Amino acid sequence: MTVSEAKPRRRSWYARSGAAFRWVHVYVSMLGFASLMFFGFTGLTLNHPSWFGAGEHVMRDVEGQMPTEVMYGSGEEEPDRLAIAEWLRSTHRLSGAVSDFEVDDYECMVVFKGPGYAADIFIDRETGEYMLTETTSGVVAIMNDLHKGRDSGPGWSWVIDVSAVGMMIISVSGFGLLFYIRRRRTTGLIAAVVGTVLMIVAWMLWVP
Repeated sequence: MTVSEAKPRRRSWYARSGAAFRWVHVYVSMLGFASLMFFGFTGLTLNHPSWFGAGEHVMRDVEGQMPTEVMYGSGEEEPDRLAIAEWLRSTHRLSGAVSDFEVDDYECMVVFKGPGYAADIFIDRETGEYMLTETTSGVVAIMNDLHKGRDSGPGWSWVIDVSAVGMMIISVSGFGLLFYIRRRRTTGLIAAVVGTVLMIVAWMLWVP
């Protein structure tokens, strides 16, 4: 058999696994780049809200009267919840989703909530008069609520879950790559152990 006819050598299992670790680490890191930056930055803004003005709110108070046909539809005794919520949303350009709707003998209470947003409305069942208090926050407060998944809906909850899994994959694949870099293997493992010990010590010393 001539040299040109020789079969190419198959890469060893060690080389193939190392390439797989590199592929996973690089592409999952790039795919999750935006989420890593987002959750890293909002970790700072959550820990230091005064640095970025996240605690600042703008409030708006509005009084009005809701038409009877909106409250009770076609002569029904119980308030039409959907009609009331949609009328309030369109009339006052409210954001968020209805998180609470309570009805008693005298009034209705409707609450709209979203990231960095809340609107509370109290409606007199007899007269239709209502008081609306809307609270809006800045971009940083919205980002903080998104970080926590507060009032952000089930779809965003999936984003948080997928981002968390991606971060774990990036960490594990980066750790695995250490075993394929002989010159950095020992120092890298030592750094990982030291970082873990420091986190445990900080927890034991500084967390009440």
